[in-house]
Amino acid sequence: MKKIITLCLLLATVLAPAAGEQLPVYLDERQPVEKRIDDALSRMTLDEKIAVIHAQSKFSAPGVKRLGLPDFWTDDGPHGVRPDVLWDEWQQAGHTNDSCVAFPALTCLAATWNPSMARLYGRSLGEEALYRGKNMILGPGVNMCRTPLGGRNFEYMGEDPCLASAMVVPYIQGLQSNGVAACVKHFALNNDEENRFKVNVTVSDRALREIYLPAFEAAVKRGHTWGLMGAYNLYRDQHNCHNRYLLVDLLKGEWNYDGVVVSDWGGTHDTDQAVKNGLDMEFGTWTNGLSAGAKNAYDMYYMAMAYRAGIVSGKYTTRELDDKVRRVLRLYYRTTMARKSGHGFLCSEAHYDAARTIAEQGIVLLQNKRGVLPLKAGARRLLVVGENAIKMMTVGGGSSSLKAQREILPLDGLKARLGSAVQVDYARGYVGDTTGSYNGVTARQSLAETRSAAQLVAEAVDKARGADYVIVVGGLNKSNHQDCEDHDRLDYGLPYGQDSLVEALARVNSNVVFVNISGNAVAMPWSDKVAAIVQAWYLGSETGTALAAVLAGDVNPSGRLPFTWPRRLADVGAHALGAYPGTWRPGHDIIDEQYKEGIYVGYRWADKHRVKPLFAFGHGLSYTTFAMSGLRLDKRRVAAPDSITATVTVTNTGRRAGAQVVQFYVSDHSTTVDMPVKELRGFARVELQPGESREVSVVLGGHDFQYWDEAGGGWQVSHGRRTLLVGDAADHTPLRADFAVE
Repeated sequence: MKKIITLCLLLATVLAPAAGEQLPVYLDERQPVEKRIDDALSRMTLDEKIAVIHAQSKFSAPGVKRLGLPDFWTDDGPHGVRPDVLWDEWQQAGHTNDSCVAFPALTCLAATWNPSMARLYGRSLGEEALYRGKNMILGPGVNMCRTPLGGRNFEYMGEDPCLASAMVVPYIQGLQSNGVAACVKHFALNNDEENRFKVNVTVSDRALREIYLPAFEAAVKRGHTWGLMGAYNLYRDQHNCHNRYLLVDLLKGEWNYDGVVVSDWGGTHDTDQAVKNGLDMEFGTWTNGLSAGAKNAYDMYYMAMAYRAGIVSGKYTTRELDDKVRRVLRLYYRTTMARKSGHGFLCSEAHYDAARTIAEQGIVLLQNKRGVLPLKAGARRLLVVGENAIKMMTVGGGSSSLKAQREILPLDGLKARLGSAVQVDYARGYVGDTTGSYNGVTARQSLAETRSAAQLVAEAVDKARGADYVIVVGGLNKSNHQDCEDHDRLDYGLPYGQDSLVEALARVNSNVVFVNISGNAVAMPWSDKVAAIVQAWYLGSETGTALAAVLAGDVNPSGRLPFTWPRRLADVGAHALGAYPGTWRPGHDIIDEQYKEGIYVGYRWADKHRVKPLFAFGHGLSYTTFAMSGLRLDKRRVAAPDSITATVTVTNTGRRAGAQVVQFYVSDHSTTVDMPVKELRGFARVELQPGESREVSVVLGGHDFQYWDEAGGGWQVSHGRRTLLVGDAADHTPLRADFAVE
């Protein structure tokens, strides 16, 4: 509070003109923003300009106090507002007022296939950030899921550019409606965590444009994001935080981006490139972005004293500097200098409701033999097995680690929901990571265990024999080499002997339900031996409540997979072609990784090579049934600049209210260009009561009819016949209609 009062007094002193004086243009809210920016820029000294383009602490950059422009504060997202850290340390500051609501991981958000949930997510997160005095949230992330080994996939929105684009735009709009900037990351081709500072990506221009850039382009052109973060990796042998092609030619040139480019923490490596190649704000230099770094090194940043010296000596003009500062000032007028409509909220009931609703809509029912779920009313004894049933998942995983005000665990959620009518027993089953701490935040639990693995399995099997249901809550966690920043997974299988545990339980109980906690697909060699499989992601504060609601049938599951779930790694293009993780150059300084699979990522690869995944992209079951019928197009021939509208009728043919996700794929039958078997071009989520029918429509046009022509270096229309395929998963598209693009 003292900080806020002091700032208000400072602003009041600067903003209030003396009698007879005219209010400076840069402070006059009646003036156009660009005119205010010009005036502020003209008043700044060289030292002030240099200061605002680099950090002064771990997560802040200085404003211009002489002019009444406040300091600018960033904080990690994208799943909640990170606890405050010390000025120049990674360890938390030890505050008692920086707990937060932990929202579900972005893979869960993507699994809702519901843009309104993305807007709710962004708005709620923005309110928490506003209350905490944060001006920019470092998120969301929209890198494509190229391999299920990616350690940071849980922070992203799946494998498909259409889905990610549709979800990122409302997230940004919701967040920025609070006057808090989004910082969309990591631009671009950031698909590796291991050796992330050294990976040099080689990818075709077509794959870059059609797979890896569309979500970023949507964030810029449709979401109007105010911030964008460069990636650690290299592209065309330049680090992406100062990559001329990506930042100058493409982002600020072709896309006409007017926001700031922020370096990832430790992602800047060269003054000359940082000056000339589009970086606007430098953060975290001389650190690894997580835990280590030089002390109070801010003057040694590449865009600090070295840049100033270059200007003074005549090596650089102020042209690039003024463009950077102009963008920073524009950011100020959108955030710190903007009049806010509210003060934000911290840990409000509405935010917990939002977190729970998003979690409930994102949970995916992957398998449900014999309709074993929802839990039957006659069940009297339920056994919960697995460390993930009692392990906090909001702590750890890298920069997205949080200090949640509360986290309801799966076991606690089930006990609370089922009450005394059902005996809920627990068996550990396996031991994973028992540490539970990150950057000074420690999980409020002890996972210490002295029994052997064999003893834990034996206990679980013994208890399973008499249970009506066995709910195994397993999967991955936020430890190194699982779902965790700075490391990728070492293999596709489940850790800690979980496969053997599940098979042993399935031998003695026919109602085994496996609840997988992860942000990635995992191998499930026992999938045909268990009754049900539920993908529960990292659900945040309301984990136990949301999971119990779905298992008990209070909520009808409606989540759909945002990525393909392969049976084995060899079914993934990057692994089938030996294109991951790349080849080290002599000297071990750079690892070259060629994306040999090109545009054939995820279901595009599975379709092309007729590989049947364990669960398809877009797959998800319900406790009710649906029928789709009456597919029709408003025209059968469309000129390339125009659009076509497709409409289908969806009916709930079951006995429960539920939601169906209608997916519209297009198959291009071009004989001159290599095209995927089909590509997602639109989708719609519709909620229906039993017996209710509704029409669902999508509009197709623009890039839906185009491909990136590498020879011509631009988008080209693919003329000819197409087939629209409509269904509820990439492997289930029963409705078809032909049309032609002229």
